[in-house]
Amino acid sequence: MTGKKRSFEESLERLEELVRALEQNELSLEESLEAFEEGTKLAESLTKELDKAQKRVMKLMKTEQGEFDLAPLDEEEGLPDD
Repeated sequence: MTGKKRSFEESLERLEELVRALEQNELSLEESLEAFEEGTKLAESLTKELDKAQKRVMKLMKTEQGEFDLAPLDEEEGLPDD
């Protein structure tokens, strides 16, 4: 797509298309290399977007005192746990 950034869903769909084409041996060697390169870039971009989203998504947890506190979904990611 030129001039327009793909949405997360569009990028994921494109990556799935590339994987299917590579798995089914539908492409020439050169096309396979180009698809692999595009897929690698898409996977990297999607991973970054997921990482950003994970940092934004916080789970509301109730403390023992009945108060609510924000905590990350995955504390192993190095996000604050208070």
